[in-house]
Amino acid sequence: MRDDVAWTVDRGRYEDAVTPWEQESWRTAALAWVADALAAHGLRAAGPLQVRLRPWSVLARVRVAGRPAVWFKANPPASGFEGALTAALARWVPRHVLAPLAVDADRGWSLLPDGGALFRDVLERQAVGPETWEELLRQYADMQRALVPHTQEIARLGVPDAGPHRMPRIFDELVARNTALRPADRSRLDRLRPRLLDWCAELAGLGVPDSLDHADLHDGQLFHPAPGRYTFFDWGDATVSHPFCSLHVTARRAAERYGPDVVARLRDAYLEPWTDDGRTTAELRRAVDLAWRLSALGRARAWGGLFPAAPGTTTPGTAGAPLSEHSARSLLELLDEPPF
Repeated sequence: MRDDVAWTVDRGRYEDAVTPWEQESWRTAALAWVADALAAHGLRAAGPLQVRLRPWSVLARVRVAGRPAVWFKANPPASGFEGALTAALARWVPRHVLAPLAVDADRGWSLLPDGGALFRDVLERQAVGPETWEELLRQYADMQRALVPHTQEIARLGVPDAGPHRMPRIFDELVARNTALRPADRSRLDRLRPRLLDWCAELAGLGVPDSLDHADLHDGQLFHPAPGRYTFFDWGDATVSHPFCSLHVTARRAAERYGPDVVARLRDAYLEPWTDDGRTTAELRRAVDLAWRLSALGRARAWGGLFPAAPGTTTPGTAGAPLSEHSARSLLELLDEPPF
């Protein structure tokens, strides 16, 4: 694959985002790597690329002769662990994830096969009830439990440590460096800190071990290629943290579709795989309450994982607000009561 291959570019709402794709030398190297990776599998590219550029990734759909397209992804340094993590997950929990065709961990590049129907597209095409969301959460929880013995290995891949013992420091760092917090909101967060320390200590004391937290598990981050089957992907925001932090995004997205009453139902479905460790239902639900609120720290942290050339990227439609405002909004979710 040569640099003169045709492509189309989608920048979404981030027209001003600067990514490595704009650098000819980087683009040439990336396209050559994709061609070599395909050739190693007896494949070759066919047709123009569809490139999606965001401040946090370069993603290209690569058509392949005689088979479904594949996907090239480049991560910035802050999430450069994603390729190596994806490869490790394919060894540890293969039925839950995609197995990459190639990974360059040093450059943060990965080449992934097509995963089938995106869950978001399935939702648009057919009626899907809450029981489908219950099952995907059970399978996700099963995966998290299977990964508990691998948490140290996951951390060695570069995945950030954001467990309850680290959350107070993460909170302090995020509040200190965020330039978008209004003085009144900063004061509210400062007053919250003593309670946050108590929440973190209580969550750690409940004894559920840390695992992998996707940190952004919504309907666009998993495939639903067949009834009863789910494949989880896009691990660029992942952390080693309390596993229950994962529930917030998924349940909130389901509530937008089915109403707020579905949240407790999904919580209990998610907790089913965790009920055989001697903890009571009340203890597990309390852990969800705490993790639901504290998961805001993971989302606030993720907004810092941008390409180095793009720290000032703005978002059209939000009065030119810098991406730090997204992080600020996530921090303020710490003030919201859990919906249970």
